[in-house]
Amino acid sequence: MPIRKPLIDLLRAYEPIAQREQLCKQKILAFVQAHSDCFERSLSIGHVTASAWLLNNDHSRALLMHHTKLDKWLQLGGHCDGNPDVLAVAVKEAQEESGIQEISCVHKDIFDIDIHFLPASKSHPDHLHYDVRFLLQVIGSETTVGNSESKELRWITQDRTQLPTNEPSVIAMFDKWISLSS
Repeated sequence: MPIRKPLIDLLRAYEPIAQREQLCKQKILAFVQAHSDCFERSLSIGHVTASAWLLNNDHSRALLMHHTKLDKWLQLGGHCDGNPDVLAVAVKEAQEESGIQEISCVHKDIFDIDIHFLPASKSHPDHLHYDVRFLLQVIGSETTVGNSESKELRWITQDRTQLPTNEPSVIAMFDKWISLSS
């Protein structure tokens, strides 16, 4: 349990706003407590992942990626691959997927959580991602450099008409971002 304790503490401290997140919080906590290998991609039923809602320097834009394999617009993020420090994983994934190296956290607390289904592929069966999301910001150049995981990277403003997706969990993070500016 010691390796999982920091995440369990973060989850317990997180106060979800929406009912969807209340249910996610209960399920993620139960999953992490039940599986000592919850950070490992090899846990075939699912695993903990970490994501970033990445803001530019002045917090007026957020970065989304059009994911190559999933063919969806999503936040930056990915697998923990054994690393229990979900905030560090979120930062690393944001750096790798955006090409931006100078990134810091706005808050060390959880920004959002979600559980989403991933369909089977050649390399893995159907499984769940127990996703823990953080609010991050660029502290240097905002120039992006994509990689093979994305078809496109796009900075969006707080204009809802620019949001290129109707994914409920992305919309939830977008709405939280808007509420921070209000």
